[in-house]
Amino acid sequence: MPFKGSCHCGAVAYEIDNLATPIGHCFCVTCRKTHAAASKPNARVKVDALRWLRGEELLTGYRSSAEKTRRFCSRCGSHVIAHRDGQDSYTLSVATLDDDPGLRSAGAIWLSEAAPWCEDDLSKPRFAETPLAL
Repeated sequence: MPFKGSCHCGAVAYEIDNLATPIGHCFCVTCRKTHAAASKPNARVKVDALRWLRGEELLTGYRSSAEKTRRFCSRCGSHVIAHRDGQDSYTLSVATLDDDPGLRSAGAIWLSEAAPWCEDDLSKPRFAETPLAL
């Protein structure tokens, strides 16, 4: 059963057959900057397992390194995929999935570049939604 995904504004949509790797959270500077977040949940998806449903022509991209291109929705800025030259898979921004792929995070990478303010302390208060006090 395919899993669907989309950008924030919905202009770009895709479906995948499955994820080719476990989900990992990347804390590298590039992922933090391109997502404006502490980390980015990633997983690989084979090129032939991804189909664009709409808006592929709205994707824009740039070379974030000598061999890697990151692609974003040109309307809302959601980072959807990245592709490294010569590979048969994309790096999918798992947060763009609309359906639950059934996998959970397998771990974190590039913690050596994690922001100093980023921590995961389970002893701190957690909320299902934003409380008015924050």
